[in-house]
Amino acid sequence: MLEFHTLDVFTDTAFSGNPLAVVLGADTLTTQQMQTIAREFNLSETIFVQAPQNPAHTARVRIFFPTAEIPFAGHPTVGCAIHLASKTHSGDFETLITLEEEAGLVPVIVNRSGAQITAEFTAPVVPFTVKTDLPRDLIAASLGLAPDQIGFAAHTPATHQGGPRFLYVPVDTLPTLARAKPHEPHWSALMARAKVDSAYLYTPGPDCDYRARLFSPTAGIPEDPATGSASAILAAQLWASKAIRPGTTRLTLRQGIEMGRPSLIGLSIDASPQGPTAVRIEGSAVAVSSGHIRRP
Repeated sequence: MLEFHTLDVFTDTAFSGNPLAVVLGADTLTTQQMQTIAREFNLSETIFVQAPQNPAHTARVRIFFPTAEIPFAGHPTVGCAIHLASKTHSGDFETLITLEEEAGLVPVIVNRSGAQITAEFTAPVVPFTVKTDLPRDLIAASLGLAPDQIGFAAHTPATHQGGPRFLYVPVDTLPTLARAKPHEPHWSALMARAKVDSAYLYTPGPDCDYRARLFSPTAGIPEDPATGSASAILAAQLWASKAIRPGTTRLTLRQGIEMGRPSLIGLSIDASPQGPTAVRIEGSAVAVSSGHIRRP
């Protein structure tokens, strides 16, 4: 039997944020066994913890959608780091958790002050733009929207990558964001043309810098309540949209509102005159359950 824990991530309130399963002692599991367990949990992501390849690091981890392995993801990184730090520390603390992910080494600073525990990681890959030719009419049709509802100010749709790749779709208002949802056959046509399986929609928010939604039905995730990797890669979209300048920019993002699972994500971007040079994501997590699961 394998020990597991579930946490809700990018929130400090149980039954909100993005659920995560953390499976410990996964060293002897095959890739197929991990995929089977991830499919059994059927959460947006499950993270498997193994002994590190370099003993100076905390752990090697592998992350799975219900349908496939992915090289890097934000909410598993935050949730796993908080869980591992909480196992070895008590009281107030600040510690470094270093995770060996498929996309690269991910350092995570975990901090507890009173009842509040947060983790901030540095993205393993600085995001960059991927050139694509995506007709606005197709984007709009794929989301059940009108073409004039796509974009605001200097923000236009584009594809960016930083490990995973996402299509970014700015929309004009919060009501438009709330109304959007994937529509076939346009959605599948758009995903094939953009060579992605997810679209990140965003618009300015009244209680944050941006409100967002992420749809990824082709990856087995109809909608994700909080997406740390897409939030990190948003840095490239904001730079392309002239929404940030050289220096350090700190932003707050809210996601999952329309799903009834509100999430809060902190985004910090360091940029030179040529573009982003480092991206950090911050969030909280709360333990929800623990137990044991059979080996497939």
